Amino acid sequence: MKNFPLKPLGWLVAGLHLCSASLAVAADEPAAATDTESTMARFQSTYIWQKKPGFSAAYSGQNSLLPRAERSYTFTLDAFLGFRPWQNGELYFVPEITQGVPLSNLTGLGGFTSGEATRVGGSHPTLYRQKLFLRQTWNQGGGRQRVEGEVDQMAGWVERDRVVLTAGNFSTLDVFDDNAYAKDPRSQFLNWSGMSHTAFDYAADARGFGWGAALEWYRGDWVLRVGRMTGPTTPNGLPTDLRIFQRYGEQYELEHAHTLAGQPGKVRLLAWRARALLANYADALAYGQANPTASKDWIGAVRNGVKTKYGLGVNLEQALNDRSGVFLRAMKGDGKTETYAFAEADASFSTGYSTRGTAWSRDQDTLGVMVARNMLSTDRRRYLAAGGMSFFIGDGALRYRPETLFEVYYNVNVAKGLWVSLDYQRIANPAYNADRGPVNVGSVRLHAEF
Repeated sequence: MKNFPLKPLGWLVAGLHLCSASLAVAADEPAAATDTESTMARFQSTYIWQKKPGFSAAYSGQNSLLPRAERSYTFTLDAFLGFRPWQNGELYFVPEITQGVPLSNLTGLGGFTSGEATRVGGSHPTLYRQKLFLRQTWNQGGGRQRVEGEVDQMAGWVERDRVVLTAGNFSTLDVFDDNAYAKDPRSQFLNWSGMSHTAFDYAADARGFGWGAALEWYRGDWVLRVGRMTGPTTPNGLPTDLRIFQRYGEQYELEHAHTLAGQPGKVRLLAWRARALLANYADALAYGQANPTASKDWIGAVRNGVKTKYGLGVNLEQALNDRSGVFLRAMKGDGKTETYAFAEADASFSTGYSTRGTAWSRDQDTLGVMVARNMLSTDRRRYLAAGGMSFFIGDGALRYRPETLFEVYYNVNVAKGLWVSLDYQRIANPAYNADRGPVNVGSVRLHAEF
């Protein structure tokens, strides 16, 4: 790790200068030269400012969302670098600079208010390697399809029927649980419940990345994906446990593309399991009751063996016309084992609507609306109600209610490659506690791509 004493808005301004230069060069390139990219250098910069006023709370604990007014920010700057070392092979390297301070030190919610918050580690810019991975494609016919250039993807052509291997250091969410309308907190919904299933406890380090491999098999309208990734050495920690044959996260996803009322859509079924050094909530509660004077981290006291947890979910996206669509995600986990690497949720549901601003002559703008509901298992409820703490939540007591969320954003395209978003979130029963909240969070997001 290296620290650089630079302010995030300064980085954003520098990034916009690079953006202008990159676009000027791209405008002079002939179309044939960019038909299939042999190398790639793209960049993104995102700054998110959030504020919440004070809210009502009958009590607060060690891992509560603070009831007083707070402000936070996150900043990221990424370079997406790639080249083709051989035919149908792609190698990518992504360094990232991060800076920021999340609300309440990233505690007190099941679905946190910003998907960028896990990547930042303090008020000083930090440079680290985010990704380093190889993608190999074996084309098997079915007709050529165009692949447009974007982050982590060089422009080119593939066959409709193909096998794709991704291996190295990347995120599980780079391959699994995609959705056209709810995926990327840099341009779509900010809340964790909009970037994936909140109950999808996928293997990753504290920033959301790991080492592993994923294999995708495309056949007509179907895609089958399987993958195995490394997770943290301790739950939600940064060091990664590289013993991928002993401790890991596995994913299995089946996707089908369809047409409904003349509009495209997709359905995805996702099953996952994790094997790691984890604790069961029932064991942790028994320990706490037997040792009433012990630290409230009862989970850590009984984390002494490899456990398996699992979940199953469905993910739908459906276009309504050429500018708008709807989505739905629902997932349920086993609910017996502590959070491994993502959010504090044992079941989750989210649905919403997204549209471009074509109807009001703003085709590059986007409006999105989402509602979400996150839930806890009986075992986890009992543990928290008794005063136990987990990684992200723990109010010292619990009057359980599902955590519910409403989010709306409007993304304004102010110039080529530059967007400004306004976002509002209202969260009832933060950390599943009816004795606290509701919480209102307003956000401003600046996002540049070049």
